[in-house]
Amino acid sequence: MKGKHILVFRFSALGDVAMCVPVLRCLVQSYPELKITVVTRKRFVTLFEELPNVHFFAPDFNGEHKGLSGLYRLFKALKKLHPTAIADLHQVIRTQMLLFYFRPFFWIKQAYINKGRAEKKRLTRQKPKALVPLLPQVHRYALVFEKLGFPLSLSAHEFPPRPICPNTDALQLAENLKWIGIAPFAAHDSKQYPLDLMQQVVAFLQQEHQVILFGFGKGEHAQLDIWANAYPNVANAVGVYEFGAELRLIAQLDLMISMDSANGHLAANHNLPVLTLWGSTHPCLGFVPFGQPEQHSLTPDLTVYPLLPTSVYGNKKVKSYQDAMRSITPKTVIELALEIISGN
Repeated sequence: MKGKHILVFRFSALGDVAMCVPVLRCLVQSYPELKITVVTRKRFVTLFEELPNVHFFAPDFNGEHKGLSGLYRLFKALKKLHPTAIADLHQVIRTQMLLFYFRPFFWIKQAYINKGRAEKKRLTRQKPKALVPLLPQVHRYALVFEKLGFPLSLSAHEFPPRPICPNTDALQLAENLKWIGIAPFAAHDSKQYPLDLMQQVVAFLQQEHQVILFGFGKGEHAQLDIWANAYPNVANAVGVYEFGAELRLIAQLDLMISMDSANGHLAANHNLPVLTLWGSTHPCLGFVPFGQPEQHSLTPDLTVYPLLPTSVYGNKKVKSYQDAMRSITPKTVIELALEIISGN
């Protein structure tokens, strides 16, 4: 094992990069002498800083590594790291080109993720279908390392100790209450719980719990400020912390409520219970946060919306399905949240 060096490709998106963390934890634990270099965007490096013997290379796709000539420069830079294997956990045009450039160096093993595109296409076709669970994304990642000769057992995964909480003076959090994180936004409308319904969830839960709101950008910050100003036990964390400190805050929660989005994965990586709300996507597609039981996922009424799921990523809209998530009542969300937190 000594002298082995794996390049790991996963450039985006945040949730998919976050799902690499449990797999790399197992890799480090199983093969402590293995050198690993994660090739990902600079803003994601913080996700892996807990891992020993893991190094990073952050491509600049807006500058030095832009376009085909930039990709070739990236290849030459990565070649100087003297890898013995490459694990492509992304399988997009950029990573495919990099594998192509490395192909003449036959002693550098290559393996890439099987995304299961055909089976996902069958599950999202616009007709009723049997919801057979597909292989979870984290297991697809693990199989890439198995192809390279590094089999992993995700059942042996161990969570690290909870990190130190950042300074929370700016949020004025109630220390005597349990903390519930709520991330009400998603990249696509079809997998975002209606905000008027989520406000009802926030209003109820904050009566006896500290609710902390998570999001990104000015628009989300402004919306969440309205809720934070309206209720005494609600705090808006958007823009308060840099990414690493926000991760440490998430690690202190007693529960995270999120859409099919990155915040659920970030919380799950810290061994937190995560309640996920699903719209046009579905847990059976394999993107459930790591280690979460099936009963922590709430989906729309499939008797009313039998075509679900209609999209892998939530970027496809289907006529008359725009209100599918309204079939998940605030009462249902609240009751499950209270059940989870009472057992935590």
